[in-house]
Amino acid sequence: MTGWYIFTPLLSFFLAVIITPLMRRYAERRKIIDDPAVDPARKRHHRPIALLGGLALISATLITWWVLELWGVMSNEIFPRKYLIGLTVAGLLIAVGGYGDDRLHWTPGRQLLWPLLASTAVVLVGIGIPYISNPFGGVLYLNQIQWTVFNWNNLPYHLTLWADLFAVLWLMGTMYTTKILDGLDGLVSGVGVIGSVIIFLLTLRPEVSQSSVGLIALSLAGAAAGFLIFNWHPAKIFLGESGALFIGLMLGVLAIISGGKIATALLILGLPILDLVWVMIRRVFSGGGRRVWLADRSHLHFRLLDAGLSVRQAVSLLYAITIVFGLSTLWVTGKTKVFVLIGLTVCSIGLISWAVYKLRQRDKIRASTI
Repeated sequence: MTGWYIFTPLLSFFLAVIITPLMRRYAERRKIIDDPAVDPARKRHHRPIALLGGLALISATLITWWVLELWGVMSNEIFPRKYLIGLTVAGLLIAVGGYGDDRLHWTPGRQLLWPLLASTAVVLVGIGIPYISNPFGGVLYLNQIQWTVFNWNNLPYHLTLWADLFAVLWLMGTMYTTKILDGLDGLVSGVGVIGSVIIFLLTLRPEVSQSSVGLIALSLAGAAAGFLIFNWHPAKIFLGESGALFIGLMLGVLAIISGGKIATALLILGLPILDLVWVMIRRVFSGGGRRVWLADRSHLHFRLLDAGLSVRQAVSLLYAITIVFGLSTLWVTGKTKVFVLIGLTVCSIGLISWAVYKLRQRDKIRASTI
């Protein structure tokens, strides 16, 4: 299996390296670009940049999955083929919706349809959250109400009311976290590499031992790393709607099936999740009736730039925090994870407070020189 652990990320990496320039040329010819003139207050780039990078990342990941499946590497006991079919359908739905949004700039309501369909596709093949463990003891079961929809090749397809509903909400949350995080060159693609590698390492633990899930994670890691070559600052191509959503979807799914459950993704995506919650609360209470989903520069990654960090410095800092708290999932268990999450919350508050302080200090200096 060690050889496949090497082959898998190399295959998806080189596929992404080959496909990404092709998608860039296609996007530029079709004028599917991110033009900074449309929103100069938010955009950091100074020239139009091609979108549709997510299609390259999704293509490289899906092709790698099916190469492994057709080669007979995947264990149907650990990772049934129906899971692979569901994730493939979800990826294709994200790709179609992302292409449409990048090209036609859909309204938020229309954008919401495709990740919702993708989440539903994942749940329909049996990937769900049947219970939530209380780190201080006890388990909350969500699979009490269940219906068998149909049975195909002795593989039953169930609908489980609360488990499936919670899984859909969870996946929507992870997708929109990475979607909103996608504001700086290389940030989300790099977090995708870090998160999937950490989940791969988690699958190597004896009590987890899920080689097939590890290969799924490595496929994403290699594809994201290959794309990152073109997405690192200054970016030559952006992920676009599909890429950001797909990375969030896969991190959410991998957290469910890798044995770490929700706590894994919370520690990997904890900082952007807390930032998202803080921004939403701020918009609700101080927005003067402004809609909470409108884009602005109030997110942490923008505040770090306003505080004086360069794009590469801000991205590297967020990488480091993701690595530190993500790796903690490999060693901490039970209620210890709660204390790590509290530490992550304190770190986030401290970082936001520092960025706000630096910005105010800069504004004072500017005001005094006028």
